[in-house]
Amino acid sequence: MRRPGQRVPPPVASLPGRIDTLEHEWYDFESKYDEHGMQLVIPPELPQETIELVQQRSVDAFIASECEGLARVDFFVRESDGEVIVNELNTMPGFTSTSVYAKLFEASGVPYVELVDRLIALALERHERRSLLEY
Repeated sequence: MRRPGQRVPPPVASLPGRIDTLEHEWYDFESKYDEHGMQLVIPPELPQETIELVQQRSVDAFIASECEGLARVDFFVRESDGEVIVNELNTMPGFTSTSVYAKLFEASGVPYVELVDRLIALALERHERRSLLEY
């Protein structure tokens, strides 16, 4: 029996990545969308415990915000002390095979087609669960 608030299946986080804006001072439109505007480094050059903390905080933010399906959680990792700070929870990130979200899961061992299949299964489960609600 499922406990209240228990997620089945539980949310998972991909490996984190670091965006290198290359020649751009900021992660602006050009760095985001130009062909060679940025480089995604997966995994980032961080200690393993920091990578695991980023993944755990991603799942925690997803659950705390009552998200379903997919989201991308962006962080800053402070150089001075390694503190992991949530920057943004994007509940509808870009979702093409070349988007950061898809690239992070690809590097985590989940190819794009499988990722789409997982999200469809989650949507069907959500529909079934919500169809049992009485208003």
